Amino acid sequence: MKKTVTAIFDIGKTNKKFFLFDEDFQEVYREYIQFEETEDEDGHPTEDLSALRNWLKSVFDRILKTENYEIKAINFSSYGASLVHLDENHEVIFPMYNYTKSIPQEIIDSFYEKYGPEADFHRKTGSSSAGMLNAGMQLYWLKHTKPEVFAKIRYSLHLPQYLSYVFTGIPLSEYTSIGCHTALWDFEKKDYHDWVYAEKLDQLLPPIVSTETSINMNYNGKRIKIGVGIHDSSAALLPYVRSLSKPFILISTGTWSISLNPFTDSLLTAQDVADDCINYMRINGKPVKAARLFLGNEYSIQVKKLAKHYGVDAAYHKQVVFDPEIHYEIHKDFEPLFHWETIDDPHMPDKTTLRYTTFEHAYHHLMMELVVLQVASIKSAKGTMPIEKLFVDGGFSDNEVYIQLLSHHFRTMELRTTDSSLGSALGAAICISDTQLNSKFLKKNYSMKKHIPFIVN
Repeated sequence: MKKTVTAIFDIGKTNKKFFLFDEDFQEVYREYIQFEETEDEDGHPTEDLSALRNWLKSVFDRILKTENYEIKAINFSSYGASLVHLDENHEVIFPMYNYTKSIPQEIIDSFYEKYGPEADFHRKTGSSSAGMLNAGMQLYWLKHTKPEVFAKIRYSLHLPQYLSYVFTGIPLSEYTSIGCHTALWDFEKKDYHDWVYAEKLDQLLPPIVSTETSINMNYNGKRIKIGVGIHDSSAALLPYVRSLSKPFILISTGTWSISLNPFTDSLLTAQDVADDCINYMRINGKPVKAARLFLGNEYSIQVKKLAKHYGVDAAYHKQVVFDPEIHYEIHKDFEPLFHWETIDDPHMPDKTTLRYTTFEHAYHHLMMELVVLQVASIKSAKGTMPIEKLFVDGGFSDNEVYIQLLSHHFRTMELRTTDSSLGSALGAAICISDTQLNSKFLKKNYSMKKHIPFIVN
C-alpha cells in the first residue's frame, strides 16, 4: 500500500534538497544535489535557473511514478532576495541576479534622495540599505540601468513563488517573501511602500495571497495540492511558532545566521535601526524582528585558510570537538586575531595573525571570535524583552564548538538545538497542512537536544 506524503523542495544557494514527509511529518525520503553556477552578462556568478527547473521537474515526475508513495501535496521553501522576471509569454528574461552582486552607489544614492531619509525608510520597511539583498532595489536598478529590457517584464516573482510557478503556471506573491528585507513593504501601513507605486513596480508584482494558499491541480493525471512557496527563514520559524507558547529567539544558521524574534509587537525603533536590525514576516503578515550575520559565509572562507595554513584536509574542521582547556588558554590572553572578509567589525585587526602551532587552537580562537559577533546579533534581536529560550537550527546546530561557546555566553537561558537539515522543509510542509501542532512536536520531529553550559575553572 502506498504511503501518503507531502513533497517539499528546499532550495538553498548551495544545496538543493527534496524531501517527502508522512502524515506525522516524519521524513521518509530525501535527496540532495548541487549545481555549478552560471554567470550573468557581467560575469557575476548566479543560479542556473534552467538546470534547477529541469531538476525540479525530473525529480517530481520520477517520484510521482513510484509505487511507494502517494503525493497529496507539494510546497517549496527557498532563499529570498532573488527575483525571476517573466515576459508577456511567461518566458524568463534576465538571469536571476545574485544578491551578492553590487549595485552602483549612485543608483542607491538617487533612490534615497527620492524616497529617504534612509533611517526613516529603514524603520518603515524593516530593510537596511543592502544593495541587491533588497529585492526591491534590484527592480529599481533594472528600471534605471536597463530600461529597454526592463520594459519587457510582465511579472517579477520572488524565488519561492517561481518554484511554485514552475508547476502551476500561476504567478503569485506571498507575505514572507515580500517581507524579507526587500524594501518593498511598509510595515506601518501594511501595504507596499509608496515608492513601489511611484515607480509603478506594483504593476509587475503578482497578486498577493496568503502563504497558506494552495492550488488544487491535476498534474500528470494526479490530483495534487500545490503550495505557493515560502521564504526559508520564515519556514524555519513556523514549527516553533505553532508549537510553543512562551517567547523565544530562533537562530537560523547557514550562509547567513539570522536571529529571529517573532514576539515583537512594535515597529523597529531608532535604536533597532542603529543596530542594523531588520524585519522578516510571519505567514500572517506580522513582523519578525531579526538581526543578520554573514556567519556561514565568513566561516567557510576562514576554515579554508586555516586548512591551507596548517596543512590539513579541507574537511578537517568538522572533526574538531570542543576542548575546555584550549578555551581557557585562549580566553585568559584573548585578543582578536582574525580579519574578516565579508563582515564589518570595528574591533578586527588589519590582517589575520596565526600565532598557534595547531589547527585546533586556531580553530577554537576563530570560533570564539565568531561567537562574540553572534552573541551581539542575538542581543540586538532580543532587545529588552524577557526571553528565556534560545533555539539553534541549520548547519551550525551540528557544530559542537559553536554550541558550547554560545551556551556559555547565554548561561541563564535555555539553549536547544534541532536537526540541522529539516527546518525550512518541515515548515513548508506544515504551512500547507491543516494539522494542529502541540508542544511535543519539536521533540518528536526535530531530535531536539538541550545543552548545559560548560564550567570555567
